[in-house]
Amino acid sequence: MDLDPDLAALRPLGGFFVLRTTGPAGAAPPRPLPTLADAYDLASPGDVTMPGDVTRPGGATRPEDATRPDAYGSPLALRVGVVARRLRASEPRVCASITQQGLAARLWSVALGCAALYGGVPDLDPRLLRWDPDAAAPDDLWLTEVRALPATAAVLAETVLHGHLRPLGEALRARYGTAAGLLWGNAGAALAGAARELDRWARGSGRGDVADRARALTAELFAHPPLSATGIFSGTAFRRRSCCLYYRVPGGGICGDCCFTRPPRPAPPAVSG
Repeated sequence: MDLDPDLAALRPLGGFFVLRTTGPAGAAPPRPLPTLADAYDLASPGDVTMPGDVTRPGGATRPEDATRPDAYGSPLALRVGVVARRLRASEPRVCASITQQGLAARLWSVALGCAALYGGVPDLDPRLLRWDPDAAAPDDLWLTEVRALPATAAVLAETVLHGHLRPLGEALRARYGTAAGLLWGNAGAALAGAARELDRWARGSGRGDVADRARALTAELFAHPPLSATGIFSGTAFRRRSCCLYYRVPGGGICGDCCFTRPPRPAPPAVSG
């Protein structure tokens, strides 16, 4: 269950799996970065203040606010604004969904990759993970201390599902009104994507043992609520029961695991009178 201080075994798997480390074995971030604990720390909905000192009940955002990274002075709002500008998207809930799915993919990839390669999982406590919300995709994460946990599905669920994705989802729902079922569907899709990429790399590298461990852990995780309700996982294939809303991004479409077979059509305008 030993983890090397650099988590070097993750590097051949690509950007979604790599986790930077700090301290004696690693380099420090180029500038002070917030932790993911900072990103998940919400004010109560009634205390949310919009630009121009306009308080909006429930923390709802207007479309124009999605492109303002300083809307709340928070790392999470900054990231949603970055995503909005890069995708030229104006719907807050869409930008929030894509922000969450990208971060979920990073967290699942690191945790599952370490579990399958090392037989141990780094403690990914949000207070130990620094995050650059202004960076390009995939999300840039720095772990300030490498300490090993057992590589079990229960530990993975506690570490990623409950330690990160639950408070992240609560933050995004409170600020942007993104549906809970959609965000859990994103979490399932991100897990399946990480498992699929890890399986592809492992089999191509002659590491059938890694592929087997990753597949077994992923199957156990999909039996864990709330992932069990997000879709159907079989082998490395996944079909989700929700949509991440990527089709609403300019030039976007539906993903390979989407519940839709074609992008939904806009609702017809209401007829007055």
